[in-house]
Amino acid sequence: MPKMKTKSSLAKRVKKTGSGKLKRGCAYRSHLAQNKSTKQKRQLKKARFISDGDMKRLKGLLQF
Repeated sequence: MPKMKTKSSLAKRVKKTGSGKLKRGCAYRSHLAQNKSTKQKRQLKKARFISDGDMKRLKGLLQF
């Protein structure tokens, strides 16, 4: 049976933490920043964790 391949598009977007959770960046940050408040732009800098419901779906796509 062939090896399972990692979904490279997902691997570029997430990092795995020591506890096994997946860390991701925020959306709505790439452009149109002049329409967003300073508070919103500051809070979008922080990374978020992928929810438990999405973890079930994404577990098979990552092999690391």
